[in-house]
Amino acid sequence: MLLPKVRPLRRSTLASLLVLLVGLVGCGRTNVVSIDGSSTVFLLSAAIAEEFNEVSPDVKVVVSQAGTGGGFKKFAAGEIQICDASRPITEAEAAACKKNGIEFIKLEVAFDGLAVVVNPANDWCDSITTDQLKTIWRAEAAQSVMKWSDVNPDWPDIELELYGPGTDSGTYDYFTEVINGEAKSSRQDYSPSESDNALVQGVAGDKGSLGYFGLGYYAENTDKLKLLSVDSGDGPIIPTAATVRDGTYKPLARPLYLYVRQDALRNEGVVKYLNYYLDKVNDVSPRVGYVPVPDEVMEANRKTLDAAVPRVAVN
Repeated sequence: MLLPKVRPLRRSTLASLLVLLVGLVGCGRTNVVSIDGSSTVFLLSAAIAEEFNEVSPDVKVVVSQAGTGGGFKKFAAGEIQICDASRPITEAEAAACKKNGIEFIKLEVAFDGLAVVVNPANDWCDSITTDQLKTIWRAEAAQSVMKWSDVNPDWPDIELELYGPGTDSGTYDYFTEVINGEAKSSRQDYSPSESDNALVQGVAGDKGSLGYFGLGYYAENTDKLKLLSVDSGDGPIIPTAATVRDGTYKPLARPLYLYVRQDALRNEGVVKYLNYYLDKVNDVSPRVGYVPVPDEVMEANRKTLDAAVPRVAVN
């Protein structure tokens, strides 16, 4: 059976089809909101995005987790619209944004405590001091503090296996600054990952392990991990919603942020998602192990967003 000849599309017809596809995207039928950055804030943004995508199927929110530093690199390059951040933007990152003509707003969306965890089989350590954490994690500890007994002679001669965020992580920056005294100053002979789930699996699989990451990942894996209290000089404190909010879990409590490109606020899908985010985040935060922001912070967030939307809309 002979098939009828199919005439190739003329260039003018192809051009018309491309215009139609662009028009469909502009109409919001394939409206994509792009988010990347902190693996800590990922828990919040992904949970809210999942709910939002169900109620607003015309807007697709895609959330990734390259770490805060990795997210800011993409943000400054104009590759993403929103950056999840577990620390404030640095001067260098802000300068990169300015160089590329990218203005932004900052929203403070939750509080987090960093969890210091060990394997559940660890029966010798229930609490750790900030000085002991520095002994373990300072740069000079590489290849010298290798066993638990090197930290405390009362602890056993068991190999100390360390797990922590990679160098692009805002959690890494924050932890090294408040524990070691300088951001990014840390021993490098440990098992790093930008995925907190990978860190959970590492600690859960090794009796001599110790690791740190956002409290939300401990909350999701309480059956696999043992949470340590941290003593900064006023006695051991376990991270909870109350101790994170009131600051007694120090120095490992911190705010979490969204950074939003102002030009992205021309996109109705982005604005719609952010309004939904602010409506839902205080309800979602406790479900993923974080602490809601107080009413005055949420009011400031709304004022910041409301003020930015009309200003870019008229440009």
